[in-house]
Amino acid sequence: MLKRTQVIGILNITPDSFYDGGLYFNFDKAYSRALQMVSEGCDWIDIGGESSRPFSESISAEEEQRRILPVLQALEQLPIPRSVDTYRADTARKALTFGVSMVNDISAFRFDPELVEVVAEAKCNYILMHMQGTPKTMQLEPRYNDVISDICAFFEERLTFAVNHGVEEEKIWLDPGFGFGKNVEQNLTILRRIEEFKTFGRPILIGTSNKSTIGTVLDLPVDQRIEGTSATIAWAVFKGVHAVRVHQVKEMVRVIRMTEAIMYGIE
Repeated sequence: MLKRTQVIGILNITPDSFYDGGLYFNFDKAYSRALQMVSEGCDWIDIGGESSRPFSESISAEEEQRRILPVLQALEQLPIPRSVDTYRADTARKALTFGVSMVNDISAFRFDPELVEVVAEAKCNYILMHMQGTPKTMQLEPRYNDVISDICAFFEERLTFAVNHGVEEEKIWLDPGFGFGKNVEQNLTILRRIEEFKTFGRPILIGTSNKSTIGTVLDLPVDQRIEGTSATIAWAVFKGVHAVRVHQVKEMVRVIRMTEAIMYGIE
């Protein structure tokens, strides 16, 4: 397992992502932001071309690739790893040719049946995320018997599927999908009990950055949620999460370093 919490910098090359849609929706801005995140201390960059915000519509594979592939090619020699945020086999296959070492899949292999073959053949790392429904439907009325137990059952089934189709289990990360088909209390429960996912023996990743649960709790718009995000990140580090996916890299690196100094002392 990893010795400290990894920081994943989010690079959304989209016009409509909930936090930074349009900010990096051209090659030069996206490329510059990637270099900036490296300088701010992120451990890897997650690059996506389709928004998965609540009620979002899907785009074509061709449009997704038009947005992200030129940037991935330009970042091929970046000194840190890159992951591609996609559920499409063809997009993942092409991204992997540009040095991407991980596929971040919100669908857990459910939307494109060929993706599991791509990941298995490439022997790359893979983020398996829980989501109830699809981005368009996930927030209509999420229901669980017990959100943690239900996510664990989902992880068990999807891990078995992945391994049975040739994906190496040691390459799989688990993401409980904070904000993906969960209401505020369900999201808070995930944070409160997140260590329970460690029973699978796989690294745990979480993405709370600036999400609507923080806005609801604090009654704040999306551009004023950095303090709430910081609280969730510090808590996740305390609970032993292995990686956090964030928009504000510089600030969250500082939050993590301080939290880990309290927990473990200064190296």
